[in-house]
Amino acid sequence: MNAMKKLFPFPWLSVVLWSIWLLVNNTFAAGHMVLGGVLAILIPFATSAFWSEPIRLRSPGLAIQYAGRLALDIFTANLQVAIWIIRPSHRLQSAFIHYELELRSPLAISVLANTISLTPGTVSCDLSSDQRFLLIHCLHVDDADELVRQIHERYEQPLLEVIQNHVDPTDSNS
Repeated sequence: MNAMKKLFPFPWLSVVLWSIWLLVNNTFAAGHMVLGGVLAILIPFATSAFWSEPIRLRSPGLAIQYAGRLALDIFTANLQVAIWIIRPSHRLQSAFIHYELELRSPLAISVLANTISLTPGTVSCDLSSDQRFLLIHCLHVDDADELVRQIHERYEQPLLEVIQNHVDPTDSNS
């Protein structure tokens, strides 16, 4: 088992990388399947020393739901940004939002920040030095409180449930 863990330090990451390789290349040709498989093994193996904390998913099913929700949100946000750009009569109200984090794990915070940046119209700009606030630039904001609520419900709350190694925000040692 130990030899298997050394070869596959992050098996879920290997599966995801292999799947993404096949999707990006839009083929199931044998050469791409083999090359994608080799890369999916080598990348986690080569980078395992850089991971400060192990990745443990409480619920892979929730992680898949999260990825599906993110894909749908990226598609929807692309359409919304296109409408904003095409409609010259629409006045954009860009804003910076200070988002207070419940997440404490550097990995979970990174996933949230990347999720926000992947969604068109929003970009994670900065993380406060105490890692309690994320600065987010939004292309258009009608209601900042509603945006904060959506980020919390759609992304942060599920990440709190999915990533096992988050630090409890009520823990005084964090």
